[in-house]
Amino acid sequence: MSSDYQNKGFKELLDKLQQESWQLELIISGFAIFGLFTALPELKLALDIAKNEEQTYYIPIVILGLTSCAILLFNLLIHVVLRGLWIGALGLRYVSGDIDFESLNYSEKFTRFLKKRIVSFDKYVATLENYCSILFAISFLLIFYVISLAAILLSIVGVAMLIIEGKLFGEGVSDVVGAILILFIIFGSFMVFLDFITQGFLKKKKWLSKIYFPFYWVFSFITLSFLYRPLVYNFLDNRFTKRLSFFLVPIYILILTLVSFKYKNSNYLESIKRNSNIYVDHQEYEDKLVEKDDFVKRASIQSQVISDPYVKLFRVFNENIEDRIYQYNSGLKPKEDQRGFETSIVTFNSGNRSYRRIDSLSKKYVETFNKVHQVYIDTIAFPSDFMLSKNTKNQTGFETFLNIKNLKEGKHLLRLKRLRIRRKDTSYINDVTIPFWYFKNN
Repeated sequence: MSSDYQNKGFKELLDKLQQESWQLELIISGFAIFGLFTALPELKLALDIAKNEEQTYYIPIVILGLTSCAILLFNLLIHVVLRGLWIGALGLRYVSGDIDFESLNYSEKFTRFLKKRIVSFDKYVATLENYCSILFAISFLLIFYVISLAAILLSIVGVAMLIIEGKLFGEGVSDVVGAILILFIIFGSFMVFLDFITQGFLKKKKWLSKIYFPFYWVFSFITLSFLYRPLVYNFLDNRFTKRLSFFLVPIYILILTLVSFKYKNSNYLESIKRNSNIYVDHQEYEDKLVEKDDFVKRASIQSQVISDPYVKLFRVFNENIEDRIYQYNSGLKPKEDQRGFETSIVTFNSGNRSYRRIDSLSKKYVETFNKVHQVYIDTIAFPSDFMLSKNTKNQTGFETFLNIKNLKEGKHLLRLKRLRIRRKDTSYINDVTIPFWYFKNN
C-alpha cells in the first residue's frame, strides 16, 4: 500500500474522501466530545487525590491528560459549531443561491463595501470549510505538542533519577554524564522551540542548519515528532493554515487568563479558611463526604457533631509520612527505594525468611507511626493505637478510635501532633486540627 500513493487511482480515492471527510469529522467529534466530558471529572478527581496524597510522579501525568482533554474539547466544540454553521450555509445556498447585492437596494457606498468584504456567498461557504478542516486537524496536532513537551520534561527527570541519583556509571562519573545530558536536553529544547516559533529559521541558514541538525535528529525521537512531522510541514507550507495555527495560541492564553479571574467578596474569609481553629472544613467529616468527588484532604473524624462515646480519627497516607518515619527509624529505610511506578508483572523469588522479615518490619513501621504521632483533644493527650486502614473513599491511611465518654459536652478541638527534629531538638508540632461538638445521648 505504501507504494500506491503515486498511483492515479489512489489519488482520485483520496480526493473523493477529502470531499466527504466532513461526515467523518462530525462523527469523530461527537464521540470525542462525549468521551472527553466523561473523562474530565475523573481526571480532575484523580488530580485532587494525587495532590492530596502528594504523589509527585503521578501529578504530571494527570496534568498532561487534563491539558490534552481541555485543548481537544475546546477545539472540537468550536469545530462542531463551525461545521454546523457550514451545513446551515449550504442549506441556505440551496434555497437562496448567491447574494444579490442589487436587490438589497442599499446605497452605493454600502453596496461597494459589502461586495468588497463578502465577495460572494460561495466564498463564505468555502472559507468555513477551510476553517473546519484545519481546526479538526490542528486539534490532534496540538495534543502531540503537549506530549512532546511532557516527553522532554520526563527525559530530564529520567536522567536525574537514573543516572545522577541512581549512580548508573558509578560515583563521580554519573554526575558528569548526567549534567552533560541535562544541559544537552535543555539547550536542544531551546533550539527546537526557537526553530518552531520562527517557522524554521534555523533550517534556512546554511551554517546554523549544520549545528542544529544533530539536535533536530535526536529530538525527533525524544518528542516523537517523527510520528506527526508530515502534518507540521503541511501546515507550514500554507499561509492560511499557518496564520490560523498561530491565531489559536493567543486564544488559549486569553481563555486561561479569563478562567483565572475570580471575585473576592471579603478581606478576611480566605485567611480564616486557613485557620482550622475557627474554620469548619466539611472534607474533615466522613458523614459529609456524599459526592463522588468528595474525599479527605489530610484527616477526618466520623462527624462534626458526635454523640457516640468515641471518635474515629483517620489520617490520610502520603509519601512525606513515610519519609518522616525513616527519620525516626532509619532501619526501616530499604537500600533500594521502590516507591514510584511499577509493573504488575511480579517475579516470586523470595523465601519464607524474607516474608517473615517484611512482616516484622511492617509491624515496626506502624509502631513508629504511633511513636511519632500523638492525639490531643483541647490540651489533654489521648492514648491512640493507629492501624493501617482504608476509608469509605478508598483512601489509604492510619485509623484509630479515641474514648471520649468522659469528655464535657460542647465544642472541642482535636489535634494530631507529630514529632519534629530540628537542630537535634525534638518537639511536637500540629499536623492536623479538627473542630467538633460532643453531645451525649441521654
